[in-house]
Amino acid sequence: MTGAEAAALVVVDLQNDFCAGPTALARYSGDPATLEAVTTNTARAVDQARALGTEVVFVRFVGDPEYQGPSWRRRDHEQGKRPKCREGSWGAEFHKVSPLPEEYVFTKRACFDAFLSAGFEQHLAHGGVGRLVLAGLYADVCVDSTARTAFQKGFHITVLADCTTGLHLRSADILRFMAVVYGACITTHDRPDTWAPPAGEESACQVPDTPASTASTASTASTGESVRQERHAPASNAASA
Repeated sequence: MTGAEAAALVVVDLQNDFCAGPTALARYSGDPATLEAVTTNTARAVDQARALGTEVVFVRFVGDPEYQGPSWRRRDHEQGKRPKCREGSWGAEFHKVSPLPEEYVFTKRACFDAFLSAGFEQHLAHGGVGRLVLAGLYADVCVDSTARTAFQKGFHITVLADCTTGLHLRSADILRFMAVVYGACITTHDRPDTWAPPAGEESACQVPDTPASTASTASTASTGESVRQERHAPASNAASA
């Protein structure tokens, strides 16, 4: 990717328990076709980034009880929520994407924000990354949590509208919120030339009235096995969010 700032495509929580199967479908009240389109478009974005030489960083979630803080456990108990993406389970495996051996994978242990995963921020700083291009699930939970911290730490933000969807809030509303509050550039996976607009040209990125993810038609994307080995020094994550 050309431009003065280095950009990284950050793929957030594209895992089975959030994307497919009974756990995902029980939580997501929207059209399952939207999840299908979002995950396929994210896989395509990964292919686009690799072809352009843009770094791809993967973030995964594990929700085992031993990683949960007191507030997380209380909420789950009161609302009858079961742990998702348990370590080593099918639900924790990546969906439609497979990190390459040289690509970095960071794990959030019962938290929403990628910046709470060990080594994530340090990795971005080491690589001189100035802009995060966000894709994955869900727009109003982990994508927004990561975007919020990124903005406050000085990173520029792009959100691929057709590579995410809201869980509790309307996608258009949360995308507009991120554009207004964080100055996020809102674009789509098939316009990589707009992922990192030059300074002063971010206004060219428009918030769609209807997120592209709701209108996309998806074809089958290649699948891959989960990469479990993280490529940074092991450390304990913050266990609450």
